[in-house]
Amino acid sequence: MKIVIIGGTGLIGSKTVERLRRRGHDVIAASPNTGVNTITGEGLAEALAGAEIVLDLANSPSFEDKAVLEFFETSGHNLLAAEKVAGVKHHIALSVVGTERLQESGYFHGKLAQEKLIKASGIPYTIVHSTQFMEFLNGIAQSGTVGQTVHLSPAYVQPIASDDVADAMAEVALSAPANATIEISGPERARLSELVARYLKAMKDPRIVEADPEARYFGARLNDQSLVSDANPQLGSITFEQWFAKSAQPK
Repeated sequence: MKIVIIGGTGLIGSKTVERLRRRGHDVIAASPNTGVNTITGEGLAEALAGAEIVLDLANSPSFEDKAVLEFFETSGHNLLAAEKVAGVKHHIALSVVGTERLQESGYFHGKLAQEKLIKASGIPYTIVHSTQFMEFLNGIAQSGTVGQTVHLSPAYVQPIASDDVADAMAEVALSAPANATIEISGPERARLSELVARYLKAMKDPRIVEADPEARYFGARLNDQSLVSDANPQLGSITFEQWFAKSAQPK
């Protein structure tokens, strides 16, 4: 099959491309640096010609509220319109567990707008809600840092390794459309503040993590249900220790 992966050169996209090509599929890794731009429409029709399946793994380059919303609305509208013309049979999008619960965050507001466009498009679809990626732990630490202290919510998280996400996306691409949202999650639940403290210690980073229930997560206040799935998610197999040993050694 011909499969187009929007955001196909990014963290999840490049790994998903590799997995599907290994299975013998014709996979297009589409992104602005390969001449396919869902914001301007450049190269979109050509990339989608003859495609049966599209995975949208692109992310907004800006996390500013207005920019995020404009990105997901414009990109989603252009992509879905081009898919209709091309006769795409399955649209798959990667989103985030807790999106609908975190609407005070501009980022999650943009993701929900994207999901609404998909559901209204008439194209058979699967939306995959993932918990946060382990690869984002450093960025989460940075977002809460003031001086040498990292202020983070003690709410529960259940992060997933990008390799497990890519495995799941490849499986969804080769399955029938669910016309629903499915959820994937890492194998272990931990408090965000404690997990980031473990990560920083393992990285030999001297910063201290302070658990703060009022600390915001991309603009949203968290509780213990915000970022975890209780909907029988598909679980990845890679633990934090396994991921760290393979992917995140200190310099």
